[in-house]
Amino acid sequence: MTLDAPTIERSAEAPAAGHARPLVEVEGLALHFPVYQGLLRRQVGSVKAVDGLTFDIRRGETLGLVGESGCGKSTTGRTLLRLYKPTTGAIRFEGRDIAALEGEALRAMRPRMQMIFQDPQACLNPRMTVGAIVAEPLVEHGLMKPAERRERVRELLDAVGLNPEYVNRYAHEFSGGQRQRIGIARALALDPDFIVCDEPIAALDVSIQAQVVNLLQDLQRKLGLTYLFISHDLSMVRYIANRVAVMYLGKMMELADVDDLFRAPKHPYTRALLSAVPVPDPVVESTRQRILLKGDIPSPVNPPSGCRFRTRCPWAAEICAREEPAWRTLEDGRKVACHFAE
Repeated sequence: MTLDAPTIERSAEAPAAGHARPLVEVEGLALHFPVYQGLLRRQVGSVKAVDGLTFDIRRGETLGLVGESGCGKSTTGRTLLRLYKPTTGAIRFEGRDIAALEGEALRAMRPRMQMIFQDPQACLNPRMTVGAIVAEPLVEHGLMKPAERRERVRELLDAVGLNPEYVNRYAHEFSGGQRQRIGIARALALDPDFIVCDEPIAALDVSIQAQVVNLLQDLQRKLGLTYLFISHDLSMVRYIANRVAVMYLGKMMELADVDDLFRAPKHPYTRALLSAVPVPDPVVESTRQRILLKGDIPSPVNPPSGCRFRTRCPWAAEICAREEPAWRTLEDGRKVACHFAE
């Protein structure tokens, strides 16, 4: 089955997410992993993977989540889906706090929240056929009769651009892009409202990335989906996201509409990230100023006092070490954690 490579375009039919009510609301979310040492396995500290996040995701929107490796992006996404139990904080899904749910109450919420993983090769069982992989969520939740499940699987494969006749093939018989489509079909099996896309294009060839991103946008329009799109690729985030959140060392630095953030970033870390994005104009690229950050990212076990970013920030002052900047809303509506952002 051949597919024409589409161009990446921001669709005019995208939902007006800016005026929608929040589907997911996060308040003070933290996840700390204990660190043990010695023969007695005594806890000597904790890795502050996620440390006090407050934000929301509006119904029908795509919220992009960006930042360096190890900053807590994937952990945040998995915590929102309750694959991890948060240390503290609230996760409200349609107004219901799911942070402390357990057992059958949590299981009942699972169909409404799904995930698309980064590596389609690693997340597909090589011993199962494509039909069994896509049908697995339906079987797990005891939904539909066998004949109905088979028909549902064929519909899902067709929806993601795969031949329904492929149901009896195995994952190794497909290309990387096709395997990611299988992962998307599996995520859609239970008709979710919210999907965490954990770097869904990072393991794909550049020529295939545009096809997968456009497929996600088409499905969002047709099914009214809400995405948290985690990615290192700022250029791709700029096209698919309605708003963008920037993370650093477990903290959120800035959250703004995608056009506002790329046009005029307020946080020094956001400026440094955007300065690393190549510009497809040789004249502009040769003259623009890059912001080079010095030093390594501090350890999440022992983060710096005050502002997490101050040890690498070109504009750090004494107050940055003394006081942690508040997560505040500026006049233009964006949120930022910086003493000097105005």
